[in-house]
Amino acid sequence: MGILLISATSTYATHLRAGEITVEKVDGCGSLTVKITITVFTDTGSDINFGDGFLFFGDGTDPVVLPTIEEDTRPDLGPEVGIASFSIEYTYSSPGVYKIGYLEPNRNDDIVNVGNSVNTTFYVETQIIISPFVGCNNSPVLLIPPIDRACPGVAFFHNPGAFDPDGDSIAFELVIPKKEKDTNVDNWVDPADLSDSNEDETGAATFSIDPITGDLEWNAPTITGEYTVAFIVKEYRKLDGEYVQLGYVTRDMQIIVEDCDNERPELEIPDDICVEAGTLIDAEILGFDPDFDSVKIEVFSEILNNGNVTISPDPARFQSVSPNGARLNFQWQTTCADVRTNAYQVVFKITDKPPRTGSPPIKQPSLVSFATWNITVVGPSPEVTGVTQDGQGLLLNWERYNQICQDNLGRDIASSFEIWRRIDSNPYMPDECETGIREGAGYELIGTAPIDATSFKDNNLVAAAKYCYRIVAVFPTTGAPRSIVSDEVCYEFVPADKPIITHVSIDKTGTTDGEIIVGWREPFPQDLDPNVYPHPYRYIIERNEGANNSGGFVEVATVTINSATTDSLGIRDTGLNTRDLVYNYRIRLEIPNGPGGSNDPLFSEQASTVRLEPTPLFQQIGLNWNAQVPWSNVIASPPGSEHLIYRGLEGDSEEDLVLIARVDVNGNGFQYLDAGPLDNNLVYCYRVLTKGTYGNPNITTPLLNYSQITCTQPSDSIPPCAPVITVDKPSCEEFLATASCSFDNFSNDLNWETDFGSNCQNDIRFYEIWYKPDTNSEYRLIGTSTTESFIHSTDVNGQPLTSFKGCYKVRAIDRSNNVGEFSEEICVDNCPYYELPNVFTPNGDGCNDVFSAYSDRGGVDESGFGRCGDVDASKCARFVKRVDVTIYNRWGGVVYTYTGFGDSERTDENSNSIYIDWDGISDDGKEVASGVYYYQAEVTFDVVDPSTAKQTIKGWVQILR
Repeated sequence: MGILLISATSTYATHLRAGEITVEKVDGCGSLTVKITITVFTDTGSDINFGDGFLFFGDGTDPVVLPTIEEDTRPDLGPEVGIASFSIEYTYSSPGVYKIGYLEPNRNDDIVNVGNSVNTTFYVETQIIISPFVGCNNSPVLLIPPIDRACPGVAFFHNPGAFDPDGDSIAFELVIPKKEKDTNVDNWVDPADLSDSNEDETGAATFSIDPITGDLEWNAPTITGEYTVAFIVKEYRKLDGEYVQLGYVTRDMQIIVEDCDNERPELEIPDDICVEAGTLIDAEILGFDPDFDSVKIEVFSEILNNGNVTISPDPARFQSVSPNGARLNFQWQTTCADVRTNAYQVVFKITDKPPRTGSPPIKQPSLVSFATWNITVVGPSPEVTGVTQDGQGLLLNWERYNQICQDNLGRDIASSFEIWRRIDSNPYMPDECETGIREGAGYELIGTAPIDATSFKDNNLVAAAKYCYRIVAVFPTTGAPRSIVSDEVCYEFVPADKPIITHVSIDKTGTTDGEIIVGWREPFPQDLDPNVYPHPYRYIIERNEGANNSGGFVEVATVTINSATTDSLGIRDTGLNTRDLVYNYRIRLEIPNGPGGSNDPLFSEQASTVRLEPTPLFQQIGLNWNAQVPWSNVIASPPGSEHLIYRGLEGDSEEDLVLIARVDVNGNGFQYLDAGPLDNNLVYCYRVLTKGTYGNPNITTPLLNYSQITCTQPSDSIPPCAPVITVDKPSCEEFLATASCSFDNFSNDLNWETDFGSNCQNDIRFYEIWYKPDTNSEYRLIGTSTTESFIHSTDVNGQPLTSFKGCYKVRAIDRSNNVGEFSEEICVDNCPYYELPNVFTPNGDGCNDVFSAYSDRGGVDESGFGRCGDVDASKCARFVKRVDVTIYNRWGGVVYTYTGFGDSERTDENSNSIYIDWDGISDDGKEVASGVYYYQAEVTFDVVDPSTAKQTIKGWVQILR
């Protein structure tokens, strides 16, 4: 039908100049209903009206045919220009990504850069995402009409005045106009290719769009006529820390080039600014014209609709240009409701009005210029009033934020507070309009509070530390913008009534001979009364593996101190794998003569070794390091804030490494790029020295702690060798003989070795463990390990395994993220078993009343029949998924049939167990006579190879009554 319509009307419907589709949500963010608006600009010289085109919703449904709509004239855009629009509400059946398109015949005639435009259909497209994960999503809106005029030899400028109603970021990109979905118009030519040179005649003509501002420039036209161009306005939103494109609007526009003797007017606007909400912006915009023609200055921006903007003159009018220029006064009273992450764009357009020339006098085409003013509005800084001790915690207090940030109805505009904390002070002052906490300033987010709160209690404190706090307000608009950060307030000092750990420093790197120096100091006397807790003090140093593991500590040393001391105490822990493992320490203090004796120990906080990780790059190596410690490793200013980087070559000891850099982590973070250039054929080794503080002058600062030595090679492309894997599991004979019938503690202990030969390096960062439950399944990653072992005891949902069966492969990933080959597959199987007895006595005496597979169910089973006698665990039914049993009499007649299912296969409809529990009653409900009967059981076992799962068991059973 569409093809016939186009064919029948192509000669006459030559009227569409430009247009776009915009989409807005209806009935709230969670709704699936949108309002779609198609706006077109037409050639009023044609007698064809807008309409009779096809609107496609992008969901596979049939398009809607638009009604015929009469256009309104737009004399401000020049002769023979009209505008028309159509809106419709549409409800989608589900969330999704939808491309909404509009197709109508045809474009207007004689377009210079489109082949056969009179017979070319007009097509525009907009993409919208409807998703609960994205939230509210409206398409970008374009405020400035897509028709502008140009003169030969003069650079042309246009700006669409675009903004996103949701505050999303927008970007611009040129595209080729389309005649239908996924099909460009025929023979489209870039306007620059039809132009002689730029305005200054210093180079070739250009046609481009600024991807950030949307300024479209054609420098400069040569041939008069009508030109069609197109661009898309893309919207981006920050989701999970990354900017994601949501959708776009395609604008199809027209540039009309006419002969004229005119020079372009110019604008003078203020520099981009950033202001705190509540600021009155008062600015003067100036317009000039080289020919001293009258000019009109117009303003386009989303902020014009908020009621707090005043423009004069309004409406815009042509003004005479004096030597001081034409003037437009702009005032905006900002409020907290205007706070958002992205700047507001205020686009100013200046249009000149040249006099009529010639005989008879002919109206000359006007020229325009654009200028964009970016205004960012940020939330005011919260006002903190202090921090005090409150029981075992610290109470932070601040002024009620609604005193400075409410709407006209007295409602809070901000949504919540973030509470940030660091050890020791960093009294930095935020830069102008710098929002949120400064990255790298050493603060950590410790909590949030509702916007009507005025306090926050911090209970997670470390002895002897000086704590400093800042808060920021969070606003609910897109991107959740933060306010300017509050001033810093500090508390000196948390009582130190326990040992204070100060050092966990790797003194030697090795796999079996590594050494760590652990240091601490005694509790402060003012906090732990020496009269109540007299010496001697016994310190037990405890260690476990992992950065913040709180369990599994082992004692490594004991130090007894007979009298009070302010000296730093310490031990050397030896025989460790400091190359591969992170160690975590705490100090346990026992005071034999104290009130609780040795039964009431005091524990220090935990502190880990510093872990240094390299990232190989081409002729460079990146370094990152971290430690879980109770002090702060970010001191506010140098030299304390400088962590030291040491470097050497493979085989060098700690003493051989040389200092190559000082990294100010207060701003740069725990990272460094060794830019070299390094030799890609050498292996480089690094060590970092961190500097920390409790912010307490009674504890020596800085606290110096070394990382391990770690080595890697720039641009390493050599993958690790394949490991050789084994599984530690008892044989089936051992398992069946020793495991109880109800055994359910299933796990597989995997171990492997890697042979570092000439084809690979010993630079493995971790191993990946892959698993599939049987030979017919696909492998999936179930875990990683930094050691050469892994215990598989839970499924993907964290539930205990229900069997042993499965296949495993392991591969290594090195420090350059090279992925090694998989190990050979190794499969583990269950130990299936199923046995039936030869005698049962269905006489109701409570013993052996049913014919059942061996089990230890005992007592009264689910069939209500008792059983007695000891159970041989080696005969218990194990790893059975299904049993199909048929029992015959001695003449071959079927007397009883049964199907039972294992626990994993059982459903409400198939509730029979695998045990059979036949009571001697035939299928027709009659008691069978005493005697010998024969059975055949088709048993499906739960085994790793499904092709071997089914087995047939035949035998006999005697009934004694």
